[in-house]
Amino acid sequence: MLAANAALSGEVQRSQEALKIALLTVEKLKVEVAYLRRMKYGRSSEQLEHAQLELVGGQLAQPTLTPTTQAEGADAEDGEHPSNVTSIEQGRKKRQARQRTGVRDLPDHLPRRTVMHTPHSGCNCQACGRGLREIGQDVAEVLDYEPGSFHVVRHVRPKLACVNCSTITQVPAPSRPIDRCMAGAGLLSHVLVSKYCDHTPLYRLCQIYGREGVDLQRSTLADWVAQAARLLSPLAEAIGRYVLAADKIHGDDTPIRVLGGAGAKARTGRLWVYVRDDRPSGDTAPPAVWFQYSANRKGEHPVRHLRHFKGILQADAFAGYHPLYEDGRVVEAACWSHARRKLWDIHERQHKLGGTLAHQALQRIGKVFGVEAEIRGKPPHERMRVRRERTAAMLGDLKAWFDTALSQVSAKSPMALAIGYSLSNWTALTRFVDDGRIEMHNNAAERALRGVAIGRKNYLHLGSDNGGHSAAVIYTLIGSAKLVGIDSQAYLRHVLERIADHPSNRIDELLPWAVASELAKAAPTSSQPTDKLAA
Repeated sequence: MLAANAALSGEVQRSQEALKIALLTVEKLKVEVAYLRRMKYGRSSEQLEHAQLELVGGQLAQPTLTPTTQAEGADAEDGEHPSNVTSIEQGRKKRQARQRTGVRDLPDHLPRRTVMHTPHSGCNCQACGRGLREIGQDVAEVLDYEPGSFHVVRHVRPKLACVNCSTITQVPAPSRPIDRCMAGAGLLSHVLVSKYCDHTPLYRLCQIYGREGVDLQRSTLADWVAQAARLLSPLAEAIGRYVLAADKIHGDDTPIRVLGGAGAKARTGRLWVYVRDDRPSGDTAPPAVWFQYSANRKGEHPVRHLRHFKGILQADAFAGYHPLYEDGRVVEAACWSHARRKLWDIHERQHKLGGTLAHQALQRIGKVFGVEAEIRGKPPHERMRVRRERTAAMLGDLKAWFDTALSQVSAKSPMALAIGYSLSNWTALTRFVDDGRIEMHNNAAERALRGVAIGRKNYLHLGSDNGGHSAAVIYTLIGSAKLVGIDSQAYLRHVLERIADHPSNRIDELLPWAVASELAKAAPTSSQPTDKLAA
């Protein structure tokens, strides 16, 4: 009997342990499913909201009074709620704001076409027949749009013969962006920007052009993209050299679907991004972004990309970067956004309830982000001083809290894994405290990849590995132009009109920040003359 009881007790204990492991596994899978659903369908914002903003007891919580509302109720007596009655003066201002026409809201640089609406009776009064004189005008502006139009540029080169010696003279043919290609620089730049900036697949471009009466095949546009990328490759390489010359860069990667050719299955390639942007630390050097493509995610690719780089690499904890840190030539700086995101996924799975361990961790990390917001744009020495005075103590408390929380949860729970990620990368996560050049997060690289993430949802895949390299070149130029603050299409057109005849040893003259002032002068700044049309 005793042996049977002992056997049953052991069986019950093993069943309980198996059930506990199964529940932890289910909980982990639920967190993963919630994460995947948010990545696929959910909003990308990870802004922390208080539990009072959620549904409480089936009813929405009462909204918090804004400063404006509080000011309106300043005359209320102590202990009473401020009045929600709008004063007459405030009501009048609101009505004026609603009734204000959109004339001043329309950009001044747009050309104006004036249409005069005159009475059908001419200059005579319909009532008495006497003459009319103008006493005022009512002007209303309407924003209109005309689709982009095609035009043909005819290059005519007269042949001139000497009447005396019969020598024939003719100027050389002007160069084209692509030899023996009928597309001009304006059309090529529009195709590149439409696909890689506006995320329009090439087959849709063919349909858009078809409505204008220009029939172009998708294979023709694809060939233009490939040849334009090949022409622009030296410029993208120059941007890459500029990025790697910085003391600190941001690195990240994103998957992209690639076709393997006729009859082959699609596979997952990678676009790697490296960003130079030290504006948050007060640096005035122009920002830039450099993209590279690889057929897989092996660590050999970032090692090859950064083989000449020496400085700080701000990235996630991808193991492929580790060989770069071994000789001390590259210093690792981790990203708190990655660490925070793991806690955010748990917080979402718990319906954003306040008081949970995930919510407490997010609040503590949020305070550190708050300090960073205050010192954004300050010089490195000032950032380092503030971080040592304020941030260091916060991180010390956070680490102690992590250690305590880790002892309260199961070792295989999602919370333990999230805390373990932060603790295992603690040195790299806290390196920014003692170096004002380093950021707390890697958001610069993630922002650079946002366009790729949107684009792959539209064009779905790349046609080949060569297409991946072409995409990296175009993304480099468009992304760098955006960071500098110039129009991507105007920049690409400017470059395509010149790069074929530009000396290769002076390619830096075509970098985005080098031509920014020239493009700014050419940009429209004032209203053009208008044509008056009779109604």
